[in-house]
Amino acid sequence: MKIWPVFKKEMRLYFSSPIAYVVFAIFTLIAGWFFYNVFAYYTLISMQSAMNPMMGRDMSVTEGVVRPLFQNISVILLFLLPLLTMRLFAEEKKSGTIELLLTYPVRDGEVLMGKYLAALAVFVGMLTLTLLYPALVAWATSLEWGPLVTGYLGLLLQGAVFIGTGVLVSSLTENQVVAGVGTFGILLFLWVIGWAADSAGGTLGRVLSHVSVTEHFDSFARGVIDTKDVIYYLNLIILSLFLTLRSLESKRWRG
Repeated sequence: MKIWPVFKKEMRLYFSSPIAYVVFAIFTLIAGWFFYNVFAYYTLISMQSAMNPMMGRDMSVTEGVVRPLFQNISVILLFLLPLLTMRLFAEEKKSGTIELLLTYPVRDGEVLMGKYLAALAVFVGMLTLTLLYPALVAWATSLEWGPLVTGYLGLLLQGAVFIGTGVLVSSLTENQVVAGVGTFGILLFLWVIGWAADSAGGTLGRVLSHVSVTEHFDSFARGVIDTKDVIYYLNLIILSLFLTLRSLESKRWRG
């Protein structure tokens, strides 16, 4: 298996260019701002409920801090992960090194997995930075660990879908900007398609709801692991990687 050399090459490229550092900086800044505002609002409500117990009877750290934080991070990933994936194949195609790469004694699937896992590793590094937030919450008050674990699992699966989509779009073009914008467009469509579920109603409404990435993430944010949500994300990951592999194979046959 030659996945490891491809993985190391991609990781070196990420951190020898400004891409990873810019994405990390923007992600940390925006996620930190969201956390500050969510936690400050929760603290204010907690102080008010101390004087009026009826106000805070339904308030919890999970619903007041953890769940909103995960939902906000999910929105940030929608915008930032296309920046991580847009160069993976598009840059190789533009520079002409994709032909050289595909002539090496490396299978297309190994090239694909090396690049995909490198982007996924950078994404996991981004999520690791956010562990500071629940640590601060746990230091200030009691924290339910179940919803925290499921929330991170949901972010990991959703991010893996976003990266898979980005890898697919990047394999279809040699323009990085087109790859980034195209990825964002597809992800945004999957994000908002569920908004029409209620107005559509019936079978169509259920289909739209099922296709929406946000509908499947809500359960994780609430602390619930539903098999259908896990299967949904795994299916999208497998589908995106399968289509990317077909795209690479078509490039090899076209020469």
